[in-house]
Amino acid sequence: MPYAELHLHLEGTLEPELAFQLAERNRVTLPWRDADDLRSRYDYGCLQDFLDIYYANMEVLRTAEDFADLTNAYLARAARAGVVRAEVFLDLQAHLARGIPAETVLGGVSEALRASEATHGVSSGLIITFLRHLPADDAEHAYDQALATGVELLGIGLCSSEVGFPAAPFAPLWERARADGLHTVAHAGEEGDASYVWDALRHLKVERIDHGIRAMEDPTLVAHLRDHRIPLTVCPLSNVRLKAVPDLAAHPLPAMLDAGLMVTVNSDDPAYFGGYLDDNIAAVRRQFDLTDAQLATLAANSFEASFLPPAEKARLLAEISSGPTAGRLGGDINGSAGSSRDSSPV
Repeated sequence: MPYAELHLHLEGTLEPELAFQLAERNRVTLPWRDADDLRSRYDYGCLQDFLDIYYANMEVLRTAEDFADLTNAYLARAARAGVVRAEVFLDLQAHLARGIPAETVLGGVSEALRASEATHGVSSGLIITFLRHLPADDAEHAYDQALATGVELLGIGLCSSEVGFPAAPFAPLWERARADGLHTVAHAGEEGDASYVWDALRHLKVERIDHGIRAMEDPTLVAHLRDHRIPLTVCPLSNVRLKAVPDLAAHPLPAMLDAGLMVTVNSDDPAYFGGYLDDNIAAVRRQFDLTDAQLATLAANSFEASFLPPAEKARLLAEISSGPTAGRLGGDINGSAGSSRDSSPV
């Protein structure tokens, strides 16, 4: 069954073997003995434990070729997972801070993305994510540098540590990006509580919420997300690894489906969190005994929540609805093609 992956950090697809290959190419010394030593450290007590390793490994990414190799490796693996559409995140600020020019970073990534449909059968789009723990003017500067490269962008997003870092300071940049014709998303409601989801909706007026699992704590928010068809891009294995939930059995995915939310399944940083999209789907199917119809709903949600053109959405939704579960899917899939979400202020 085809899927769209909507919550994927390219830097989070850096597998240990590729990290050491690039380290050797660029004469970078990693603080781990070998790939097995690195992989053994992927047991995190909190988000910061993960970020410390994530940023250390990022040092191996130095050239356009490195970024192209990283992107191509993800696209090849995503295609094997059934992904036909990937709207990927890139943390440009983290590379600029290391002295890597935007032209190098975006040039390598865009080279791989431009060829992705022909090479891997995966259409793609690039979303630049900004780090909410850094000042908003730093994000503005990074955005300027991204635009100056001429690389086509699909949208912008907000990521990194939530708690203590409100969305409101970024509102002018989000308004500017919308005026530039870009889509807008934001991480919220994973580390932070439901108020962070409201914050992103009210101040940034985003089209999608990335994660959003703690929205389930607020019935009014759940009703708003359902009624306005605002997608939530959840990442179950990531949520478990970062202890946003105590274990997979405690994940709110079934409750989100039952509540009628437009929830999608994604892999986040799969090299670090134990699984790509197919691994996440298999895990939740086993854990929650999901039916074929529920899996088809997740797939349909992924395309409805995507930023694909309406005609392409309709084609992919028809492909799902004409599959073996077509008679059991109801109007939710057949009625969603080309629909627009209500993004009115809250």
